Amino acid sequence: MFFSRLLRLPSNDLAIDLGTVNTVVYAKGKGIVVNEPSVVALETIDGIRRVKAVGASAKLMMGKTPDQIQTIRPLRDGVIADLDVAEQMIKHFIDKAHGGASRLPRYPEIVVCVPSGSTSVERRAIRDAATNAGASKVWLIEEPMAAAIGAGLPVIEPIGAMVVDIGGGTTEVAVLSLQGLAYSTSVRVGGDKMDEAIGAAIRRKHNLMIGEATAERIKFELGTAVRPVGESATMRVRGRHLSEGMPKEVEITQMEVAEALAEPVSQIVSVVRTALENTAPELSADIVESGIVLTGGGALLKGMDRALSLSTGLPVAVADDPLVCVAIGAGRALEDLAYRGVLTEA
Repeated sequence: MFFSRLLRLPSNDLAIDLGTVNTVVYAKGKGIVVNEPSVVALETIDGIRRVKAVGASAKLMMGKTPDQIQTIRPLRDGVIADLDVAEQMIKHFIDKAHGGASRLPRYPEIVVCVPSGSTSVERRAIRDAATNAGASKVWLIEEPMAAAIGAGLPVIEPIGAMVVDIGGGTTEVAVLSLQGLAYSTSVRVGGDKMDEAIGAAIRRKHNLMIGEATAERIKFELGTAVRPVGESATMRVRGRHLSEGMPKEVEITQMEVAEALAEPVSQIVSVVRTALENTAPELSADIVESGIVLTGGGALLKGMDRALSLSTGLPVAVADDPLVCVAIGAGRALEDLAYRGVLTEA
């Protein structure tokens, strides 16, 4: 035991928001040190797969690789879909958080965020992936709780607070009080479903096939949760024309994109209304005063706060740094003993 402790590097304990689209790592005492896409590029040579790239460099390869290279997103709908690849990705991000790979082991304690509706099997997969990637101890924190802490909500006090975390794979909705989830629910709708809806709409209307990266760019530039009033903004989009089989460029409008996003946005609004209908009266009274806080990448969709406010009649605010809010909250739970009650040992 003495020699195993001697032959290892000192390490910072970490909090990891293992997201479907992005992975964000918070190092104890340092803050956010990694924020990269949850993508791994694998190269197969003589039947043997090896990691060629991880994160931002792997995402650049998506849709552009030769036959021997495959880009994989090891998480789907907020949970691990490919355990082996997820382990490789987590190990890479742990090494990057510590300044690079080393021959000596580090064994940090790691807090990992999990969807509130994840099953015991899904949580076990996350624990195994983190342990096999080098964690000495794994703690779990539910994503809505981490988001609420990161947004500065009073989760320790006997005050009701509501958070809506719109991620890449899932939307988590929770009412929190006294370090616990008084009510939580989720729907497997998020940024990915929005991208798919945009791609499907362009395929139907323009007979044009576009890739994931293009759909995501359209969402960032023209995406809106409410229908635009007046003259609609436009952008040029390139893809492959399905009937002609040739590359082609078309012009799309913001109104088209808003119509494509109407279905996923309505699903998110519906799950928020369901949560409000199932909230205890005293907590509801607190939410009327404090409103709803939005976190996650989907919170940045133009008009998302307005769409929720119009539907619920409540004030809705977007948290500061919504993209990293969950990781910041998990990091605070790691650092501050006052929040240790929200962690569970994996």
